Amino acid sequence: MAPSSAGFVTALTTAALATVGLLGYQASTTTPAENRTASAPAAVTSKVPQHRKDPTALPAASGTGARVVYSLGSDRVWLVGPDDAVTRTFKVTPGNVDPAPGVYAVSSRSNLITGTDGIPVEHVVRFASDVDGVAIGFSAAVRDAAPGPDASPLADTGTVRTGGIRESRADGDAMWTFAMIGAQVVVVQ
Repeated sequence: MAPSSAGFVTALTTAALATVGLLGYQASTTTPAENRTASAPAAVTSKVPQHRKDPTALPAASGTGARVVYSLGSDRVWLVGPDDAVTRTFKVTPGNVDPAPGVYAVSSRSNLITGTDGIPVEHVVRFASDVDGVAIGFSAAVRDAAPGPDASPLADTGTVRTGGIRESRADGDAMWTFAMIGAQVVVVQ
């Protein structure tokens, strides 16, 4: 998912709310004067989903039991314990290849490797092995890492296809401890 997708969604939401407001205003000005009342305006009920109101709230319909929940739209991860309590949530930076929404299982882990963008990464937790030829997984860049010797010159142009979902080192440590082989990963929109 492109890094600007959250901004795009925000812009669309803002445009939709502005359109609804304009239509409401137009409707109120075309109502005959004898049908208008001087009562206080009715309270507006928000139709914004709960995760939009509180971005750290666990998305609805994200499964049950111990699992990792990854929201494509929010670029956020939740580590959820067996009692359905969130033990940690954090923002991530996705690569440019996204998994489809669905339920996956952690299929492999690597302690330290070089990412497809040439950056050394640690605590790699893979859950989708072949999305258009690209593996998808969570990882943390090694502190102050420069691109490795095998880094593609395309990395700077953004054309390198990568499924690395980058997290901070602290969040990467938490993911590494939490998501063992076979752990459930739920990807939601």
